Amino acid sequence: MPELQIKTDAALDFLSLGSLVHRLDPGTIPFRKARAFEIHVSGGEYNVAANLSDCFGLKTGVATAMVDYGVGEIVQRAVRETGVKPFYKWFEHDGVRGPNIATVYSDRGLGVRPPVVFYNRANEAGAMLKPGDFDWKAIFADGVKWFHSGGIFAALSPTTSELIVEAMQAAQASGTITSFDLNYRAKLWKTIGSEEKGQEMCRKIASHCDVLIGNEEDLQKGLGIAGQDVESSSKLDPEQFFGMIEKVVDKFPKVKLVATTLREVKSTNRHEWAAVIWYNGQRYVSPTMNLDVVCRIGGGDGFAAGLIYGMLTGLPPEQALRMGWAHGALLTTFTGDVTMAKLHEVQALAAGGSARVQR
Repeated sequence: MPELQIKTDAALDFLSLGSLVHRLDPGTIPFRKARAFEIHVSGGEYNVAANLSDCFGLKTGVATAMVDYGVGEIVQRAVRETGVKPFYKWFEHDGVRGPNIATVYSDRGLGVRPPVVFYNRANEAGAMLKPGDFDWKAIFADGVKWFHSGGIFAALSPTTSELIVEAMQAAQASGTITSFDLNYRAKLWKTIGSEEKGQEMCRKIASHCDVLIGNEEDLQKGLGIAGQDVESSSKLDPEQFFGMIEKVVDKFPKVKLVATTLREVKSTNRHEWAAVIWYNGQRYVSPTMNLDVVCRIGGGDGFAAGLIYGMLTGLPPEQALRMGWAHGALLTTFTGDVTMAKLHEVQALAAGGSARVQR
């Protein structure tokens, strides 16, 4: 099986396609008692681009919807601050109902009290994106090494999945590596059809992918791959995941790399954390780490960013896995969805570094 063939020269190392949101975070206070919020700018696909730019120093971009009102300006500022190049499809806000940048409400929980997450995605500009909204030919003509999207964006509307397929086809035509984070959300797919519709679109997207990111549940529910009951199995046992890979590759022969994080939640602030990849027929498993978690949101995107950095820079697969594992772990020690880590911190943790004071 051939390895990933990554371009050596391109205007962008990485480009993602997705919807940006703003997240209101009252910290450990439940929403019903909240008086103030911290605002985080996020989006599963954007987070990977922001992490790769801000921590890892790569040239990244994001294709997304943008709205001409105050919340849109908050989002634009965050994109500038992380150094991500924007490719915006603009929408005009009517001053009353939208279109809107979606709102995510997410407290952090504490100890035995889990985080609570809910949304307002009504009249979301990102869900209105459709094929033809971006000039992919021009974007990829300048050279892009890696293109990425995800299952949450795919599930926003009937047109967003088709837009991902359009972008994947353009990426493939230009020799760009393509990846997809399944991030399967049954509730989202039900709003635009059904679980069957979700599987149909995820399978269509996966047929164009070099790299898939997702756990056993994602593979089962997103791609319809048969597997064991994920609820009764150990969350840290990679064998079920590896056992499904043969079926995945049989159905999607273009796929060369499949990756996932493994997380056992002991309490809101204490997790056991590991990660695994299957690459070019070989299996790689990280060590297991005990995490003291400040905010778990974005940890999976942090893993994806570190792994992609490793692959783009030619690290051996085991080292690329460790970079993803280490960066995802570090990301859970920050508030917000996007990294605050520095590259040398990720490298030290990936190499087995400790949390001793750095003087």
